[in-house]
Amino acid sequence: MTTAVRDSDTVTRDALAVLQPTFDGTTTLPGWLPRQLENGMTGVGLFGRNVVSSEQLAQLTGRLREAKPDVLVAIDEEGGDVTRLEVHGGSSFPGNHALGSVDDPELTRAVAAALGRRLAECGITLNWAPSADINTDPDNPVIGVRSFGDDPALVARHTVAYVEGLQSVGIAACVKHFPGHGNTNVDSHHAMPRIDIDLATLHERELVPFKAAIAAGTRCVMSAHILLPALDGERPGTLSPAVLTGLLRAPAAEGGLGYEGLIFTDAIEMRAVAETYGLDHGCVLAVAAGADALCIGGTPSDEAEVLRLRDALVAAVHSGELPEERLHDAAERVRALARWTSEARGAEPAPEPDGDIGLVAARRGLRLTTPDGAPAHRPPGTPPYVASFPPVANIAVGTQTPWGVGRELDRLLPGTAGGSHTREDAERAGTEGLAAEVLRAAGDRPLVAVVRDVHRHPWMAATLDALLAARPGTVVVEMGVPHAPPSGALHIATYGAARVCGRAAAEVIAGVRGD
Repeated sequence: MTTAVRDSDTVTRDALAVLQPTFDGTTTLPGWLPRQLENGMTGVGLFGRNVVSSEQLAQLTGRLREAKPDVLVAIDEEGGDVTRLEVHGGSSFPGNHALGSVDDPELTRAVAAALGRRLAECGITLNWAPSADINTDPDNPVIGVRSFGDDPALVARHTVAYVEGLQSVGIAACVKHFPGHGNTNVDSHHAMPRIDIDLATLHERELVPFKAAIAAGTRCVMSAHILLPALDGERPGTLSPAVLTGLLRAPAAEGGLGYEGLIFTDAIEMRAVAETYGLDHGCVLAVAAGADALCIGGTPSDEAEVLRLRDALVAAVHSGELPEERLHDAAERVRALARWTSEARGAEPAPEPDGDIGLVAARRGLRLTTPDGAPAHRPPGTPPYVASFPPVANIAVGTQTPWGVGRELDRLLPGTAGGSHTREDAERAGTEGLAAEVLRAAGDRPLVAVVRDVHRHPWMAATLDALLAARPGTVVVEMGVPHAPPSGALHIATYGAARVCGRAAAEVIAGVRGD
């Protein structure tokens, strides 16, 4: 029997171990971070605000490792639309939807391994990816092209390939968002999504990729802040014992998935949790429900917040709301993952593939359609005008990362012009008026219209229709989910807005390869 003081110290260190905060800083660490790593904290999360370049990031993670050699350094690097490594320029790797459109698991495995090598070079040890969500609802505002597709078997085989690719180069994969965020039209960053399906449907559809990933040995699974009344009508998955312990952890004989690895929460400060339960109590409920590591990612943490959350967990242990054994088990799982990543960093790396695998994949992911009755596309002899129609970006994607085809077309056809035309412009001028403004800006130039999830945005669809009525020779590039019928003289579906997807589309428009 240990003394009360030692017990208290153990509980405090365990509470710090399950917290995975983020921080502000690119070249220097805030003073509190090394101090709390020494006190028991196991790791941190990085976002675009921490990244200037690969070299800078490697130096930053090196300083973290000086404070704690086996520190877990996590990042939300899905490739495609969600990139932190290349937040300022766009990703060198297409995202899940493009890979799913090709449906070559070996290509997906190679892309994930190449991305993993880049993470490892920067000192990252854990990637909060891939998304294993099935894009069941085409109006989904938060998943979309982050999903491999809408077929459970396809999503499962590519989730497995992605996990294997990442982990083959020593990067722990974190499959998300359990038990599946694809069948909702609500973004849990802003509100509580509700999924009204029965358990049979859940097992036959949403859980198929997670079962496959678990069988493939994924090191982590991330929970979703979604309400699933078939299991728990009160608490979202992240805070629900029925979802995390009863479904994810329970053995197959009891109707569960038998998962034994680490359970991460999605960012715990998202409104679906924080506005209903409060950040402090949300952390307590998540660990009590079965979560092991608490992602605190939306805004940079400071020492006061970390200590406040630590104290909330410790107080919950003392009050009996959070069993000490549950907290200790969670902390031990986090420490075990840290040991695995530390050992993996010293392993011999797998050989790199020949060529630019990201661009190869983006080119293979394109779908080209010439709609019936449309004029034949001919590569423009003069630089075109590129009209981009951006939707409001969701928080996971962010607003910092550039997208489109204009930059890449200008590289191939110097003098390419363009402009961004928004929903606010459509509300001001009307969709017919906005189309007229675009046509005036284009003048005699060939016109390229770039849309993103046009099926979800009536203003965008109406403006595009008006443009095509006036200019049937317009090339249309869809950089989101290509759910709407193809239109334009040539319709190019890129299945995502990564930089390499824009480059692949630009090559087709210009009739020139950019090698």
